[in-house]
Amino acid sequence: MTSHPHVLPGRLAYFTGSRSERGALLAFAVLILVLLPLGLDVFRLNIFGKYLTYAFVAVGLVLCWGLGGILSLGQGVFFGLGGYCMAMFLKLEASDPVSTAIQSTPGIPDFMDWNQLTALPWFWEPFHSLAFTLVAVIVVPTVFAFVLGSALFHRRVGGVYFAIITQAVASILSILIVGQQGLTGGLNGITDLRTLLGWDIRSDAAKYVLYYVNAFLLLAVILGGAYIRNCKLGRILVGIRDQEDRVRFTGYNVAAFKTFIFCVAAAFSAIGGAMFTLQVGFMSPTFVGIVPSIEMVVFCAVGGRLSLVGAAVGTLVVNFAKTTFSESFPELWLFAMGALFIGVVSAFPLGLAGLYERHLAPRLSRWRQGGSAAAVLSSTPGE
Repeated sequence: MTSHPHVLPGRLAYFTGSRSERGALLAFAVLILVLLPLGLDVFRLNIFGKYLTYAFVAVGLVLCWGLGGILSLGQGVFFGLGGYCMAMFLKLEASDPVSTAIQSTPGIPDFMDWNQLTALPWFWEPFHSLAFTLVAVIVVPTVFAFVLGSALFHRRVGGVYFAIITQAVASILSILIVGQQGLTGGLNGITDLRTLLGWDIRSDAAKYVLYYVNAFLLLAVILGGAYIRNCKLGRILVGIRDQEDRVRFTGYNVAAFKTFIFCVAAAFSAIGGAMFTLQVGFMSPTFVGIVPSIEMVVFCAVGGRLSLVGAAVGTLVVNFAKTTFSESFPELWLFAMGALFIGVVSAFPLGLAGLYERHLAPRLSRWRQGGSAAAVLSSTPGE
């Protein structure tokens, strides 16, 4: 059986794509699974683990925006919903009657007691179960995305109008969370999260474990995104992005396809939000509003909105730069991040991944071919 030289034979090609993509994924896996854990102390590694949680959102944006042409400025909504679902379980575990005996009403979260609540709200009750929580982390944001996507895409709302609406949804949800302080923790969010089924998530050993869980989940999400991109569904989404009316006239339900990929991006974002809560130990509305949602689009754009691995790398690069600038120049880091975004996107419209594909990959290919030719010549006996 013969196959294209740059594609693995059989169904594995759906998960890996071209040779350069396989190489990029392998290099990224080595970076996050080997080099970072070996080269960083637990404090810095936990910071990079937090960066990786944002990469889930960036990978989802590659599918939603880069593949399907759907620019969402409200992905922080789904990141936050996933994070809040996990935070609710962790907070209930930390609010057992013994630990909260000094409260007016033992057995409920401290911020509820401060706001004169005397019983746990009904929608908090199911989050006593970890199994329910893990399902809710995926289902709640996905259902919300399905309702929003169905309402807009079936009315053919797209482009800048869709982006503005998602931005407005992020703002509304952030305001709602802050306003319902007794139910959500308000502006402070849900804090003081200590254990997961009795396991102390604040210890150094737990931080290492959670980092690796986070890293493996991210690699799984990237592989899942690659499968979607490389199968027939991905080709249809590209057609919708480039010629939506033509795809609609051929009989495809464009709204259903756009809703589906929007829900997938929401689910990926929610997984990142849940892992963020576990690694950082809190969740607040500051990760739900407009600013974090726009920052997540910046991560994707800098890394490359057409590259799954590029978006993840862009997330690490931008956040590392953000941390470095904020530590050295606390009053200027926002300008520096804006300049980084404008410079990269202006010079390289396809982001860092486009820079690699257009300039570095051809040179590496020529270098490998030259090395192979030299090896062949050296092994040929002289006359």
